[in-house]
Amino acid sequence: MLAFLPFPVLESDVRDVLYLNWVVPTPLAQRVSPPGVSLEEVHGQSVFTVLIYRHGNFGPRFLGPLRRLLPSPLQSNWRFYVAGINQSPVTQPTVLFVRNFFNSALYAVGTRLGSDALPSELPERFTYTSGSNLSSELVDCNGHLQLKINAVVSDRKVLPETFICVFPSWEDAVANLTLQDSAVVQPPDLDCLAQAGISLPIDLQSVRPVEANATYGYWLEQLGIAGTPLAFVVPSVKFQVLWEKVLAGANNSFKPKPLRGSA
Repeated sequence: MLAFLPFPVLESDVRDVLYLNWVVPTPLAQRVSPPGVSLEEVHGQSVFTVLIYRHGNFGPRFLGPLRRLLPSPLQSNWRFYVAGINQSPVTQPTVLFVRNFFNSALYAVGTRLGSDALPSELPERFTYTSGSNLSSELVDCNGHLQLKINAVVSDRKVLPETFICVFPSWEDAVANLTLQDSAVVQPPDLDCLAQAGISLPIDLQSVRPVEANATYGYWLEQLGIAGTPLAFVVPSVKFQVLWEKVLAGANNSFKPKPLRGSA
């Protein structure tokens, strides 16, 4: 029913966006990528990113000043970077969402009912402490640890060895990993992809390096995630979801394939 209504532009004054990035083998990445989506890769490797952040009164832009009355939930989205959709190269920086979490039942259910491009999970526990010292823990609805992070803001702009074949410098990595004008996702109840247009105008001069230690759950381990992430934090950004659409003929009843060693 909601598909017949105009999509309202959604807006949030997002704060403390923690980017955690790893390089993983592309064959493993493709196991959780729906048909019709090709990923960016360099020498058989693809970049995987986890974002953790706090919304600022997330809701319809048409509410104007009344948007201040809306909650500010935590969100984490897990994504790859897209090279092409349905055998056509993308024309704008595009990411593939493979998982999305909200710590709010209201927003988790709301995205399931009112959005094709952001189906979300409601974890059992999702915490995030920001500032000069950052920490986060995400435990899924079955009680399984997904990710635990302890980090400190730093001045050391160091590119990890695993990223040297992907980006020439720390600054180049940040500039590319923060680009996001569009997102695609496989909705659980549709036999095709959905796509959203996104505005995320990040001031690159405000980005701060972060030194992070991480504990990985089974899902991430089976994706090939290991070692120390390339991490940085964006203090604030005006986030908007501008539009959504369904992409006809993208694929048929996609279900992620089991990762290495999983049941």
